[in-house]
Amino acid sequence: MQRGYRRFKLAVAAVLSGVWISGSVWAQADDLDQLFDKLREPSLANWQEVEQEIWQEWSKSGSASADLLLERGRKALNAGDPSVAVEHFSALIDHYPDFAEGYNGRATAYYQLNLYGPALDDIRTTLALNPRHFGAMTGLGLILEDLGHPTEALSTYRAVAAIHPHRPDVIEAIERLERELGDTAL
Repeated sequence: MQRGYRRFKLAVAAVLSGVWISGSVWAQADDLDQLFDKLREPSLANWQEVEQEIWQEWSKSGSASADLLLERGRKALNAGDPSVAVEHFSALIDHYPDFAEGYNGRATAYYQLNLYGPALDDIRTTLALNPRHFGAMTGLGLILEDLGHPTEALSTYRAVAAIHPHRPDVIEAIERLERELGDTAL
């Protein structure tokens, strides 16, 4: 029932925006729903593989040029060059403004450059396009901690854990902040 309703909402949004959604988008949504259902299983031993499959689905832009810009941006991040990464991700966003991974990548680059305002703007857009983006939500938690908002960070990490309960860094952050905040967070 829930998947059918989700499809209905997507179809209504498509009609209202004047866009037709192809069958491949339905398939991707169904694939992601199944992966997220699996990811929430408490005893999931291979959560890293499921997480990787989700990232692979999120990285499918449907365009070779978008894929190239995404790859270049990620390579720049991995090479420790967030300024170049911002350039690649900005170009990706300019050409594909509805592709959440462009914003998520640029948010990461901005975070590495200590540009929290632009990072928060891109996280906001990432989550508007992809509300289950546990990577963007984790980044939001990190920024909230850095800015001295531990209660909000804890709430954000708990929201991440509701989507993806297996990430050790998120579990550790929740436990650490619960200890630091004591009863005030409960």
